[in-house]
Amino acid sequence: MAADARAEMKPTLGLTGLTMNAMALIAPGAFLWLTFYIQATTGVTAPAMWLGIFVALLLCLATAVSYAELSKLYPGPGSSYYFAEQSFLNHDKAWRYARIAKFIIGWGSHVYYWIYPGVMVAVMGILCGYLAGTLWPNFMSASNPGPAFMMAVCVVFSFAVAYIAYRGVTGSTSVAIAINVIQITALLVFSVVAFGYRMNHPPGSVAYQFDSTSGAAYTYEFATQKTMVDGKETETIVRNADGIPQPVLDSAGKPVPFHISYAEKDASGAFLSHPSVSSVFKAHNWGWVFVQATVAILILVGFESCTALGGEAQNPKRDIPIAVVLSLLVQGAFCYLIEYFAANYFLNSGYSMQSAAGSAAPIGDMMIVVGDALFGAGRGRIFMLVEAFTVFLAIVGTTLSCMNTGARVTYAMGKDQEVPEHFGLLHGKKLTPHRAIWTLAAISAVIGCIGVVMAFGDAGAPADAAIKALPQGFWSSFGYTTHDKMAALPNSLLTVTLASNFGTFLLYALSCVVCMVGYHGHPKFSVMRHVLIPLFGLLANLACMIFYLVGPFMGYGTKMEPLLALGIALVWAIYGGIYFIRASKSSGRTTLVANRTSVGMI
Repeated sequence: MAADARAEMKPTLGLTGLTMNAMALIAPGAFLWLTFYIQATTGVTAPAMWLGIFVALLLCLATAVSYAELSKLYPGPGSSYYFAEQSFLNHDKAWRYARIAKFIIGWGSHVYYWIYPGVMVAVMGILCGYLAGTLWPNFMSASNPGPAFMMAVCVVFSFAVAYIAYRGVTGSTSVAIAINVIQITALLVFSVVAFGYRMNHPPGSVAYQFDSTSGAAYTYEFATQKTMVDGKETETIVRNADGIPQPVLDSAGKPVPFHISYAEKDASGAFLSHPSVSSVFKAHNWGWVFVQATVAILILVGFESCTALGGEAQNPKRDIPIAVVLSLLVQGAFCYLIEYFAANYFLNSGYSMQSAAGSAAPIGDMMIVVGDALFGAGRGRIFMLVEAFTVFLAIVGTTLSCMNTGARVTYAMGKDQEVPEHFGLLHGKKLTPHRAIWTLAAISAVIGCIGVVMAFGDAGAPADAAIKALPQGFWSSFGYTTHDKMAALPNSLLTVTLASNFGTFLLYALSCVVCMVGYHGHPKFSVMRHVLIPLFGLLANLACMIFYLVGPFMGYGTKMEPLLALGIALVWAIYGGIYFIRASKSSGRTTLVANRTSVGMI
């Protein structure tokens, strides 16, 4: 059925539905699995991973309070875009700036809402590549899947999720509820098992070490030999015809057992594992903490998504503020802090942080190791595949929730004619912003393909021996060159992730400002909730944004990716300014509001 400009959204969501939609976007199952790899490859900052997440959580909690307070005043579709308009319009001195304020926030939020789904599409491509390599190692490498294969998955997945979003938010909510229950249960199981593995394997005990080529774990030392790879003498593992690593044999001809250790660094100073519980929680270096926080924001965003569903909430003033904070507390303060502690504490000489930096899915590798230890040799892969299915569902839920949120922000701007007005139309039957959804699907497919094309660039570049060992073929090895050439290129997955995160910091900082404006002089004004907390959120977001620029020049993390992310945001800002000026001239609207009752038409 054709689009209908007169159609309105139906209020169908209660507190559970709103909370579950936001929780699906935060999705600890999806992010622990794949973001661990991104965080592991961020220069030398990996030791500060857990504390970086905690700092990002504090930032998000301050921002969540601002969103919750704003949704009490102005429940409606559009989230921050709508809040900005209403906060300025209802302010006696700032109302004339309502249009420019809402445009800046709405346009800037698209750096987050239009790139983030593409990041999740790329994540799905990598997950499917990892699983294909695990199931069919002669076709695909699990540790370094083929870019062509992952790009094909990105395109199909993007439009498949868009179809679910197109059909309506009620069905999306049912999917979100099921996915949240499954993924939280599965990841908590992994956390318990990973912690148990560390506790049951003290230093010097016989344990498993993981082999990335065969995708399996073994309890013996690997035999090595020196070979020439691309003109360089390289020490490689001796393998049989099936690719199975061969053991070192003792004088009696028996395999030498592998004895686990928890050394913090290797001879070159590269971080390997945490020797104690306190090491997981330490800053190690506060610059490293900020670098990790700029990546970790990706795993925590989404709590604000339910504020975009104000037009579909049954009691938005009561339920949305609760859903915003509750979703972040459950997924962030509970699930993530437990899961990331368990994964970091698990690291050892058999699977170190350097192993994680060279794998498409470190958590999947860890599941194979702990599964073998718990269920018996060879059964770890089954455990991993079961957990991977829950991760697959989690990525579906997260991408779906973000598409729903992003499309509704674009829809709100379309209704106000701040972007092409066809985005402000609902489908006549489905009552969904279908044009925004399908546009976002195409954008997500492109960004997803960009994200996987060089997902193993920079610090994640595989060794020449690993590249040479890849199954040869268009789907499995096309795009891989040499270690040096790939190390000289930016990691495309990290680049699009940081670009999305920069948009998040920008949106959250501006939303904190809007909260302070909205409650200035209001009868329900509170210094704590409407000044101190939003001010902390503003400063924390600005600090992370500034770190994109200064961090690389201070020697923290990598250089290419954050600067490229800044470039993307700058290009979008310049284009937004040009578009705003041209659209205003063509429609005869002024930048400053002349009439408080008709801001969208001025």
